[in-house]
Amino acid sequence: MDLTPEIRSWIGRSIERVDTLNDRLVTSFKAALAPHVTENSDVPPGIFWCLSPDIVSPDLLGQDGHPRLGQFLPELPLPRRMWAGGELTFHGAFKPGDLVTKRSTIADITAKSGKTGELCFVTLRHEYHARGSLIVSERQDVVYREAAGASSTGAAEITQFVPPRDAWTVNATPTLLFRYSALTFNGHRIHYDFPYATEVEGYAGLVVHGPMQATLMLILAAEKLRRMPNHFSYRGLAPLICGKPFFVVATPNTGKGYDLSTLAADGTTTMSATAA
Repeated sequence: MDLTPEIRSWIGRSIERVDTLNDRLVTSFKAALAPHVTENSDVPPGIFWCLSPDIVSPDLLGQDGHPRLGQFLPELPLPRRMWAGGELTFHGAFKPGDLVTKRSTIADITAKSGKTGELCFVTLRHEYHARGSLIVSERQDVVYREAAGASSTGAAEITQFVPPRDAWTVNATPTLLFRYSALTFNGHRIHYDFPYATEVEGYAGLVVHGPMQATLMLILAAEKLRRMPNHFSYRGLAPLICGKPFFVVATPNTGKGYDLSTLAADGTTTMSATAA
């Protein structure tokens, strides 16, 4: 696709929102991701992704359940949206009850052609401030893709796979997906509307959220490091489909940090990450 001057004029646009790390959010987050969130964690890793979601009235939603393009993000001719990856830098720590200001800026928009057709990447920069200080800075990459072709539907055959002994096993149930969507006020229909996910977007079933996978890897990294990472980067590699358990794995790397991944039931790596 061609990036018109109108589309590129959106680069640099910002919005600012305020939210609170209250007890109800923390309790709900721990319940949704139990047993992988420790009860003694006052502010669990990754909970900031539940703050300041995109909230609009029903008439401002697109067909996919996300806020319709043309509000904060530019109108693009590609209908399918997914998390592509991102990077986090931690400058401090959140505290229970923090009033958190999230500032989001469109940093870049690029067009590419891939194996699945035309792609458009929107790079967002998020900054989370609390108590007058920057706590987290984030680069988030969102990819927009062409409509699904008829041949992209159908479930893949599950092969026998034995995960590493210390891998976390997560049961990817519709209830888990629903609860995480509720935590993040995420209306994307690929996470709860089976006919839409399979017949319109061409997936083999409901899709496990990218930020949920990243959150579980971040929690595991913090457990392995015995502290919050200073840096955490992640990249989506393949859709993770609901219905079978998936695995979260961490392996020490030469940089005194960890390489992490989420693995589907057949061993396919669906997201990778590094933490240090």
